[in-house]
Amino acid sequence: MIKRFVFAAILALQSVAMISQPRHITVASDGTGEFTSVQEAVNSIRAYMSDTTFMHIKAGVYREKVVIPSWVTNLFMKGEGAEKCVITWDDYAGLRNMGTFRTYTILIQGSGFTAEDITFENSAGPAGQAVAVHADGDRAVFRRCRMLGNQDTLLTANQESRQYYEECYIEGTTDFIFGPATAWFERCHIHSKKNSYVTAASTVENQESGYVFNRCRLTAADGIERVYLGRPWRPFAATLFMRCELGNHILPEGWHNWDNPSNEKSARYAEYRNTGPGANPGTRVGWSRQLSRKEAKWYTIENVFTRHDGWNPVR
Repeated sequence: MIKRFVFAAILALQSVAMISQPRHITVASDGTGEFTSVQEAVNSIRAYMSDTTFMHIKAGVYREKVVIPSWVTNLFMKGEGAEKCVITWDDYAGLRNMGTFRTYTILIQGSGFTAEDITFENSAGPAGQAVAVHADGDRAVFRRCRMLGNQDTLLTANQESRQYYEECYIEGTTDFIFGPATAWFERCHIHSKKNSYVTAASTVENQESGYVFNRCRLTAADGIERVYLGRPWRPFAATLFMRCELGNHILPEGWHNWDNPSNEKSARYAEYRNTGPGANPGTRVGWSRQLSRKEAKWYTIENVFTRHDGWNPVR
């Protein structure tokens, strides 16, 4: 009886050890990996893994619509360089009455997701709303990634989600960074392709921070010279640009009320020590703010992201 119990305990421990071991998988479009598509590799991952699954994506163009479901947690996708590793699709809102939120090239619902050195592209062109990245899960991290599209390129979804973008290139036309999540953009390159709006935050009222752009660079295509930093998709939109380099395409007034004067009473738009020809603190709309040094000191990654778990993506 005792021997059977010990044997069963050993098997149980071995099973737990197998489940908790990090897994490494390779995706290659040329067939040299375990999988030829990203979605195939995602579908092979066990549900609710506590340890990280490392997915190496070899150079290539992966034409597919990818879903990381909520039960695929702690997935680390690593490409072989953002310009060499491209995931692309071309849905748009007007296609079969799809609507904006289903147009994504990649939908990330699982928590603890990380992507590095990958391009995520919506190649629909100027066809209206067409999302490249729909980030919904908590604790999402993107480093050295490119997000390519036009209107609504990056959807930072889910008001409970925390998202960190470092040294990413994000381009678009109208409201191409939008949503209710808490998101920090560090040293990112933000490129406007149309006279329009960069951000459309929909931060909820009781959420202290929405978007924070720190040390980012804002540029525009040739001939583009009338761009707003943001407009409020919802009344309590919160967006801060600090220590950023703003090109001359940024309008002197900086911010727009989405043709609704009541938004001016609730939207939380601020700047701190921006530089460049688009940084004009004296000409900004009166309902935006220039932070004091003391106020700006509060905006650290620790303060913006820390909740019950103390998550910090740069530690």
